[in-house]
Amino acid sequence: MTFPLLTALALVPLIGGLVLFFVKGAAGRVLGLGISLVTLALGLVAFFSSSDLAENHLWISSIGAHYALGLDGMAKAMVLLTVVLVPIVLLAEWDVDEQPGTWSASTFFALALMLEGLALFVFMATDALLFYIFFEATLIPMYFLIGGWGGPRRAQAALKFLLYSLAGGLVMLVSIIGLGAHTAASDNPSFLIDDLAALNIDGNVGRWLWLGFFIAFAIKAPMVPVHTWLPDTAEQATPGSSTLLVGILDKIGTFGMIRFCLEIFPEASKWATPVVLGLAVVSIFYGALMAIGSRHLLRLVSYTSISHFGFMVLGIFAFTTQSMNGTIFYMLNHGFSTAALFLVVGFLIRRRGSADIADFGGVQKVAPVAAGLFLVSGLSALALPGMSSFISEWMVMAGAWQRHPVLTAVSAVGTVLAALYILLAYQRTMTGPVTEQADEHFTNNDLNLREKAVMAPLIALLLGLGFLPTPMLQVTENTVKDTMAQVGMTDPAPVVKGAK
Repeated sequence: MTFPLLTALALVPLIGGLVLFFVKGAAGRVLGLGISLVTLALGLVAFFSSSDLAENHLWISSIGAHYALGLDGMAKAMVLLTVVLVPIVLLAEWDVDEQPGTWSASTFFALALMLEGLALFVFMATDALLFYIFFEATLIPMYFLIGGWGGPRRAQAALKFLLYSLAGGLVMLVSIIGLGAHTAASDNPSFLIDDLAALNIDGNVGRWLWLGFFIAFAIKAPMVPVHTWLPDTAEQATPGSSTLLVGILDKIGTFGMIRFCLEIFPEASKWATPVVLGLAVVSIFYGALMAIGSRHLLRLVSYTSISHFGFMVLGIFAFTTQSMNGTIFYMLNHGFSTAALFLVVGFLIRRRGSADIADFGGVQKVAPVAAGLFLVSGLSALALPGMSSFISEWMVMAGAWQRHPVLTAVSAVGTVLAALYILLAYQRTMTGPVTEQADEHFTNNDLNLREKAVMAPLIALLLGLGFLPTPMLQVTENTVKDTMAQVGMTDPAPVVKGAK
């Protein structure tokens, strides 16, 4: 019997999180970090495995539901992102007890591990019903992570997050039921994604079912106009919780668009493309402009993510190999980039006691390490050449240009706005004369060894994937080729000037 590596990968943090509820104090922190490192090791084994990892067991025979897990290139990238970020977040939130709230640090660690396990099941699920169950289950630990620690309005923010996410999930459930009804008429009902993709669900039925999935994933991503929950949540949650939310869970949105919207409903996806591309461009500009005008550091970072998700959706629905592979790479890079930005901002806020940009000034003179890491993280967010985000953003834009040159040229303005919101934030908080508040809170209070250890792997990944992106792109290219074939699209032929 083959060892069920994929099941073990997800169950280790899930069961470990449950155990951690009964362990208190420093022992809980150490055990939680240890479990996340074991999960990291299993995740790396799965990522580098040369064999096709898959598990499939019939679960509910009457409706054709399976307990089915698998790893294609895109799932491998998301698994890698998840298992790397969780131990980094736990280390960053080591002193989470100092945050307002009544729950212990070990409870925070337990919820984070449970979230990790459920997210891994989501990314590895190859059965639509199984995907939906874990998709909804991730809301439980995330709700308590937001509501248990953070700002004074964290309970309201957690409720808003939950209501938006549940609404999207319920709409998707209707489409899941519709798929079940569609396959029930066949001799071999099945919720396996490969079997669903083999169906011919065109016309109005396919378009309505597609819409249910897309709404759920647009909320999760998030895209304008169903984005408003994210800034409120990021403002009130701890930086570690926001990292788990935006860095990992929100990737389910773009992941699901490729896995379900494109692969199961290719005709409906092409039909809806003009509207989706319009929403993507609106998200790019709205997120960037709101980030420029933001006076709260955590809200600023959340608005940058709305803009970045607009680029990802643009890459998906441009339907070129380059843009779609760029989007998957973007999902990975954005996870590391936004984690670096959220966490270093959290370190700054923890010292200053405020997230208002106006309460900083001249920090680079008294805390040069913190200021330097804030700058490097920001440069990654604006896709500076040499950073991994530059490669993914360039691939999205170059691929989208092949089909939509005018729309891509308009979207490119968003890259200029990104430079504005990052550099203006750095100027307002880190440069200029040292303010009295900065002198009081940051002098002899630069980042400590633990905080440097948190940031080091993130910066190393952003630089490493920036200079050596090819190995990761090779991991995901087969997923892109299969998706393009399923949608029935081929890359536009290059235009050679002067050719007849």
